[in-house]
Amino acid sequence: MPANSNQLVVAISSRALFDFEEENKVFESENDLAYMKLQLERLEEAAPPGVAFPLVKKLLAFNSKDERRVEVIIVSRNDPVSGLRVFRSSQSHGLDLTRGVFTRGQPAYRYLEPLAANLFLSAYREDVRNALAAGFPAAQVLAQSRTWADQHPDEIRIAFDGDAVLFSDEAERIFQQKGLSAFASHEQKKAHTPLPPGPFKPLLDALHVLQLHASGTNSKIRIRTALVTARSAPAHERAIRTLMAWNISIDEAMFLGGLDKGPFLRKFEPDFFFDDQTQHCQSASQVGPVGHVLSGVSNETEEVSG
Repeated sequence: MPANSNQLVVAISSRALFDFEEENKVFESENDLAYMKLQLERLEEAAPPGVAFPLVKKLLAFNSKDERRVEVIIVSRNDPVSGLRVFRSSQSHGLDLTRGVFTRGQPAYRYLEPLAANLFLSAYREDVRNALAAGFPAAQVLAQSRTWADQHPDEIRIAFDGDAVLFSDEAERIFQQKGLSAFASHEQKKAHTPLPPGPFKPLLDALHVLQLHASGTNSKIRIRTALVTARSAPAHERAIRTLMAWNISIDEAMFLGGLDKGPFLRKFEPDFFFDDQTQHCQSASQVGPVGHVLSGVSNETEEVSG
């Protein structure tokens, strides 16, 4: 698990930060040597921003000359030669990135522990699964997600699903095994019992610390969070009381009772949305950046059926 710190540490793959989809096609159709050659040929050409670029840019705005509240580190399966272009592109876009780990095809998640990462964003599914299994908040970035570079320049907006993301999948398992009625009854009976934490609780904690720091300084950027969940009354109460027990305040909460999340996220306009279910991720990717949290019973089912 990440070490306690007042610094938010984000580990991110090169394909999550920059749009390397064209280069990746060369890797998949040919080999890593052809990929390296292409990246070296494009060394002076800044890579286009990727899905997580706007979020990273905003997070780095928390840093000042005197204090570094956010550290963003490239943790990539790229080779060190391709890493040259990653850092060169970062400089071209004005991103203050100084640390990177490049593993040339080997699992990259292994380095999250010594980095004390609070979040890992990657396009590589296996690394995300392994990072989650190791106790790190991690999500697979959907490359097809729509991005908005300049929306809300002074505010970071992050939206979370509830069950299997902020909370454990305890209640979701009951829903999938016994149905909606049993789920609602179970949650109503346990309304005053906080839900166990899910994989993204540590990130919510870190954002909360960062938010409190920003509110006590002259920082021009703020964090706005939202809970966007398929829960509805009466199951809403346990979710709210869980956040209260954690002493964490969420700015907005949407209890949608199975409605499509996409239209609601379109109105919230998140810089990133995290969800465990493929259907919600696909809908959300039409309106903003999405990270698929590959945890919980829904992903176990998907893996078996796949």
